[in-house]
Amino acid sequence: MKESRRIFRFAVIGTLNALITAAVIWLMMDELDIDYMLSNITAYIVAQTHNFIWCKHWIFPLEKEKKSNTWRQALLFSIAFGMAYLAQFLFLVVLVERLNCDEYLAQFLGLFIYGGVNFIMNKKVTFK
Repeated sequence: MKESRRIFRFAVIGTLNALITAAVIWLMMDELDIDYMLSNITAYIVAQTHNFIWCKHWIFPLEKEKKSNTWRQALLFSIAFGMAYLAQFLFLVVLVERLNCDEYLAQFLGLFIYGGVNFIMNKKVTFK
C-alpha cells in the first residue's frame, strides 16, 4: 500500500478517534464534573478499542502470505498505545499545570502528540 494512502487512512480513523475522545472527555468533564485527568484516561482507553480494529484491518493490513497473530499485535498495540498515551499525558499535564493552558485546549493539542507517536510505533513495530 502506498504510504500516502496509509497516512490518509490513519488520518480518517484518527479523526474518528479524536471525536470519540472529545465526546467522552466532554461528557465526563462537563456533564459529570469528573477531573480532567480521569476523563482523559477513560477517553483514550475507549478510543483505543476502535483504533485497534481499524489499524489491524484497514490501515496496516498484513499481506495474505504473512500470518497474522492477533494476540501479539494486541500486545504490541497496547505497548504503542502506552508510549503514545504517556507522551500526550505528560504534554497535557505540563500544559495545564505548568503553563496554565485551558484544559480543553490542552486535551486537543495532546491529540497531535498522541497521533504522531502512535502512527510511528504501529507502523514500525505492531503491524510490521
